Parts: sequence; C-alpha cells; structure tokens
Amino acid sequence: MKTEVCETFGIEFPLFAFSHCRDVVAAVTNAGGFGVLGAVAYTPERLEEELRWIDDHVGGRPYGVDVLVPGKIDASAERAGRDEGGMDSVLRAIPAEHWAFVTHLFEKYGVPAPDLTRMDSARAATGGARQVTKEGATELIDVSLAHPIRLIASALGTPPPIMVEKARAAGVPVAALVGTAEHARRQVAAGVDLIVAQGGEAGGHTGEISTMVLVPEVVDTVAPIPVLAAGGIATGRQMAASLALGASGVWCGSVWLTTEEAETPPAVKAKMIAATSRDTIRSRSRTGKPARQLISAWTEEWEGPDSPGALPMPLQMIVAEGALRHINKVSESGNEGAKQLANYFVGQCVGLMNTVKPARQVVYDMVEEFADALERLNKITND
Repeated sequence: MKTEVCETFGIEFPLFAFSHCRDVVAAVTNAGGFGVLGAVAYTPERLEEELRWIDDHVGGRPYGVDVLVPGKIDASAERAGRDEGGMDSVLRAIPAEHWAFVTHLFEKYGVPAPDLTRMDSARAATGGARQVTKEGATELIDVSLAHPIRLIASALGTPPPIMVEKARAAGVPVAALVGTAEHARRQVAAGVDLIVAQGGEAGGHTGEISTMVLVPEVVDTVAPIPVLAAGGIATGRQMAASLALGASGVWCGSVWLTTEEAETPPAVKAKMIAATSRDTIRSRSRTGKPARQLISAWTEEWEGPDSPGALPMPLQMIVAEGALRHINKVSESGNEGAKQLANYFVGQCVGLMNTVKPARQVVYDMVEEFADALERLNKITND
C-alpha cells in the first residue's frame, strides 16, 4: 500500500497496533504493520527491558511507544511525582471509604482479599501514579527515545513541550490521540506530526463522538497533517472505510487483546470472545477518567448507588488496578465471584473478536479483507 504513513514510516500496511504486550508489537511490526507499545504500566527500568527485547526481535523494522501524559491530574499525585519518597502521601490521599468499598466488593463476591490499605502492599500500585505525572512520564520518554523508535505518541491530552522538544531533537515524529476537532487543533499547535482521530467506540480513554463522524471532521481540520482513524476498528472492511473517509491509515488496540500473544488474563479473554458490541461501558471506575471497558460486576458496583464515586486520576488507578490485578489472578483458580468482577479495557468491536489467533494472522486477515472490500467497490464503480 502507498498511503502517506506507509511512505513516511517504511511499512507495508497502514496498520498501527497499540498494545501493552511486547510480543504483539513485534509480531505486527514483523508482519508489515507498525507496533506501538503502551508504556504507562511500566517503570523506566521495566520499559528499558521491554524495548531492548523489541529491538532484538524486529530486526530494525519500525515501531513506536505510547506514553500517557494527562493534562490534569490530582495535585497530591503531581507533588508526589517530584519526590520518590512522596508516593506514600498519594496513598494517604485516598479516602478510607474507597478502600472500604473495595474490601466490601471482595467480601460480597467471595474473593480472598489482600489488605490493600497497608503501605507495603499498596505501594506497588503507586507505580502507575508516578508514571502519569509530568516527571514520571518524562522518565519514560527519555527511556523510549534512547531506543531506535520511529514514533512517540501522547495517549491523553496535548503533549507537553518537553515531549515535543525531546522527540524533535531525536528526530522522532510525535503522534497524539484526539476525540474532537478542537482537540486536533490544539495538537497541531503543539507541534504534533500525526493525529489519531479516536472515536467513542474505542477501548480505554475515549470521547463520545463516533469514528464515522470524527475522522472526516479531523481530516479536514488538520490537513495536510496525516490522520489515523481509530475507535472500534477490527476488520479490513473498516480499514477500507477509514481510508475512504480521508485517513492515511488505522490505529487499532482492542483487536489484539484476543490474540495468542496478548497480555489479557485468560478469564477476561474468554469474556471478550463471548461478548457482544453492547457489552462495554465508558466508566471512571479504573482510572478516574472515562475509559471504555467490559461491563462487569466491577463497573456495575462502582456505577451503583452504594459507590463512593471514582477518585481523580491517578488515585482511582491505585485503588482499582491493584485490586483488579488480584481479582484477575484469583479468577484463574475458578473463583466465580472473581470472574464476575474481572474486566479490562476494550472497544465496541469486541463483538467482532470471536476467535483467538496469532497477531500476525490478524494483520494478514485485515489486509486480505481490505483488498476484497476495494474489489467490491471497484465493481460498483466499473459496472
């Protein structure tokens, strides 16, 4: 294929794969697409290990890194982010009623509960808190740019000047995800080289405008800057539709969650295979910001009348992610309550994700279906 992003990044197919799993990133890159590693879950030391592994497995082929740098986070977490020892103050900023609510959920669903309020057991969850502060994200950016990445993306909000400056100095293009045309204008003003127009169907942090409406609006707003379409895209037909809307390629995340290589816990992967497109919800229950994920007992309880309400990012991340890691682990033992609570970020295209197959095969299937879609359109125009 010869779209602008194919020529810019030296890839065969205009298919960008966002994943927290290094195996998926490498598999998609090696299949002719462009893998993008989500870095928010990693410490700088762990990210260094992951990127070194990818370097060793892609043979110089292009890949990128996605860093979450929110424009607004809880002030106590930002202060703590400036001081490694200050993370304990973040834990103390979490109201006791939120810990009590999580403990109540463990008891209600019959899940053996760790003492999440203890500093030594909860401190591990604060890694994510530091990573979404300016200082923590900057550390991840520095690690990323020390590797031969071909793209660095800002997952949430306008990238800070330091991110753009460091990327420019390293000769690495900057991408940013947007959910409105106004967001896109801000990203362009900030110096972004590639816009990802992500519709509300997407998994994770997302807005409310649908992909079909958002993509052409953003394309017209930021031209001639190239745009990738994102949000609910899992098939070659959708890739063809995205290019028809003016996009130069597609950015997919959810479709890789049911691949053989995916990091998705087995119990959650089974839920995804069985789910329909109506089985997701935009909820603040995992991160403190609206993020689309599987509907589960966890989301229903946090949205329910007895909930204390989600905390701001990253405090809710600390409460939720530590608990859900434990829940997902217990679910593998067959605990029914844990299975009910378990969930993960995923888009509405989950209804199209009905089989488990290698990530490489997903790429090839999408490209083949893309070609079939073009052939159908050509027949229409030539008849």
